[in-house]
Amino acid sequence: MEETIPFKNLHSREYQGHKKKVHSVAWNCTGTKLASGSVDQTARVWHIDLHGHGKIKDIELKGHADSVDQLCWDPKHADLIATASGDKTVRLWDARSGKCSQQTELSGENINITYRPDGTHVAVGNRDDELTILDVRKFKPIHRRKFNYEVNEIAWNMTGEMFLLTTGNGTVEVLSYPSLQPLETVMAHTAGCYCIAIDPKGRYFAVGSADSLVSLWDISEMLCVRTFTKLEWPVRTISFNHTGDFIASASEDLFIDIVSHNQQDTDKISAVVSQSNVHTGRSVHQIPCRAAMNSVEWNPKYNLLAYAGDDKNKYQTDEGVFRIFGFESA
Repeated sequence: MEETIPFKNLHSREYQGHKKKVHSVAWNCTGTKLASGSVDQTARVWHIDLHGHGKIKDIELKGHADSVDQLCWDPKHADLIATASGDKTVRLWDARSGKCSQQTELSGENINITYRPDGTHVAVGNRDDELTILDVRKFKPIHRRKFNYEVNEIAWNMTGEMFLLTTGNGTVEVLSYPSLQPLETVMAHTAGCYCIAIDPKGRYFAVGSADSLVSLWDISEMLCVRTFTKLEWPVRTISFNHTGDFIASASEDLFIDIVSHNQQDTDKISAVVSQSNVHTGRSVHQIPCRAAMNSVEWNPKYNLLAYAGDDKNKYQTDEGVFRIFGFESA
């Protein structure tokens, strides 16, 4: 029996525009626009033609005075985007005009940003392990918390009642929201936990670690369901696809690993060969890349994976590109 390979004949397309390397890529809630944030101090918004070709329109978001390290879209509004920069500011932009509508200056160099799923609050993490929660309407801080351990990445669960932090201690700290009181410390890995992703169905979260492993956790039980072992370098970035069945993860390895963990198949352990990867957590596809990856993110509606890394050209200068995998033609 032939094993079905869901991504076998699909291709990547390359998008150029930035002058230096791209640190962050993110899709809007409708999956029609992609934003990229770069070391060149700009973000860009791209109208992606999901089906074919057509000229790709992009709009530049200018104003930051340092690297745009992470960005995220308003989960309820397809044209509002927030950027976090090393210049200590957080900015809110309208992707239609390219204009900054709100900005606030925080205490340190910002490296992480994420929206609460209902779109009311934004969480920002900085290099000094300080967390700031902003009220989106006033764009003013409503909570500040300094941690005495290394905080790497931050995420809300799908209901917005739990807030998760990955730490340099190999733990995931689970806080209640909005009180930010500790609920649980999950001993996730033997080395620092770098990145975290929440399954869009709200059942799981996945963690990528410096020990080069990806772990998958049942969010209601806080139990580890499975670990994935394909990568050999610290896992920098991780994302669930729109159905929650596939996880992409990347590191300094020269490929992006895609694994399947379809729970229904696991539950009715089927004899079909094509589902063996589910139980073993074997990878179903690898996307070759030429450099260490900084950011991977699946489209919220389709199996299209945006990714960006430290690509250099033949003169060893930054290419400033990102790519999207999942098209039927290159």
